[in-house]
Amino acid sequence: MKGAEAESAALRYLQAQGLKLIARNARYPLGELDLVMSHNQVLVIVEVRSRRSLGFASALESVDSRKQARILRAAQLFIVEHPHYASWPLRFDVFAIDDGKPQWLQNAFDAG
Repeated sequence: MKGAEAESAALRYLQAQGLKLIARNARYPLGELDLVMSHNQVLVIVEVRSRRSLGFASALESVDSRKQARILRAAQLFIVEHPHYASWPLRFDVFAIDDGKPQWLQNAFDAG
């Protein structure tokens, strides 16, 4: 499953769970946010990862500390651009698809 396809699958799944889309592919010089969503007044940043096979690392494992730092910087810039979300709690989720099997990990990492 390619990136855009995986993001669309994740978006459909998450919307079925009650999350609402705020932005998709929000790009910044130091990183990109795949999906920015809201859920019960919580700003949810969702990193979508897809792997066809588990040869090297799982989709979930591919969101390493370097990738997390890039997502965090992009999230900070998103909030600067959209200050009305500054008071909302912030959550970082990962939606991983390994060999066609989806896994949604809420609170996958934190801003600290």
